[in-house]
Amino acid sequence: MSDQEVRPGREALTGVATGRKRRRKRGEQPMVPDAEFTSYYGKPIINGPVWHSPDIPGYLFLGGLAGASSLLGAGAQATGRGTLALAAKTGAFGAISLSLVALVHDLGRPERFLNMLRVFKVTSPMSVGSWLLSAYGPLAGAAAASAVTGKLPRVGAAATVGAAAFGPAVAAYTAALVSDTAVPAWHDGYREMPYLFVGSGASAAGGLGLLAAPERECAPARNLALFGSALEIGALKRMEHRLGMVAEPYHSGKGGKYLRAAEILSAAGVAGAALGRGWVRRLSGAALIAASAATRWGIFHAGLDSAEDPKYTVVPQRQRVTTAAEGNSSG
Repeated sequence: MSDQEVRPGREALTGVATGRKRRRKRGEQPMVPDAEFTSYYGKPIINGPVWHSPDIPGYLFLGGLAGASSLLGAGAQATGRGTLALAAKTGAFGAISLSLVALVHDLGRPERFLNMLRVFKVTSPMSVGSWLLSAYGPLAGAAAASAVTGKLPRVGAAATVGAAAFGPAVAAYTAALVSDTAVPAWHDGYREMPYLFVGSGASAAGGLGLLAAPERECAPARNLALFGSALEIGALKRMEHRLGMVAEPYHSGKGGKYLRAAEILSAAGVAGAALGRGWVRRLSGAALIAASAATRWGIFHAGLDSAEDPKYTVVPQRQRVTTAAEGNSSG
C-alpha cells in the first residue's frame, strides 16, 4: 500500500501523505498536557503523626519555657535578683516536670520513655532529646530546691549553671524533632523552626519573669521577652513566606486560629512589657506566656492538617523535580 492509500477512519494522514513538511524540533515533545494534581484518591499519602493534643503541643511549649527560664534564672542569680531567680528556677522545674508528664501520657506507659534511654543515637532527635531531658531535669530540680529552701547554696549555684548550659538545647531540640518528620508543614520549615521555637520559649520565660518578679528586678525578663517575641514572629513570617503553598495550613483551620490568637496576644504582651508597669506588666507577662502556648498549638495543628492533604506532599515534590530537570538541561 502506498503512502497515499490509507483506510479512512483507521489511519491518520501523516505530513508526508498530506504534502506538508514535518517541522523538526529539538528534544522530546509532550504528547499530553501537564496534569494538575487534585487528589490522591481522596486519601493522605503519608502516615500522619500519632501524637495527640494537648500532650504534644503542651510538651513542646513547656520544654521551651523550661529551657529559657533556666537561662533567665542563671542571669538573675548572677546579678543578685533573688525573686526573679526564684521564679525562673521554680518555673523551669515545674515546666520540665509537666512536659515529661505530657510526654509519658502520650507514650501511654512510663517504661516507653525509659526504653528510649537504652541507646544513644546522635541522628535521632527523639533519642538526643530523651537524654537531654534526663540530664537537664535533675539539674533544674536541684537548682529549684536550693532556691526554695536556701540549703546547699553552692550545689544550687552549680546546678543553676548546669541547667542554664542545657537550657538552649532543651528549648531548641523539639524543633528538630518535628522537622525530622515527613509532615510537610513541619519538615519544609526546618530552617526557621529552631529560631521560632527558641524565640517562643524566650518569650514565655520573659513573660513568667514579668508576671512573678517585682518591678525593680524585671529588666532582664523584659529584655528576654522582647527579644524572644521578635525572634518568634520574625522566624514565623519568614517561614510562611518561604514555604509558599505549603504554609497554607498556618493560615487556615485550627492551626490558623491558634496562630492568629498568638499574634494578637504577642502584640499585646510586647506593648505591655515595653510600656506598662504594675498590673499591666503582669498581664503582659501572662499574655506572652499564652502567646507562646498558642504558637505551639498552632504549629501542631497546622502540621496535622498538612499531613492529611496529599497536595502538600505531591505538588512541592513535582516542583522540585521540574526545577532539577530544568537545571540539568540548562547545565
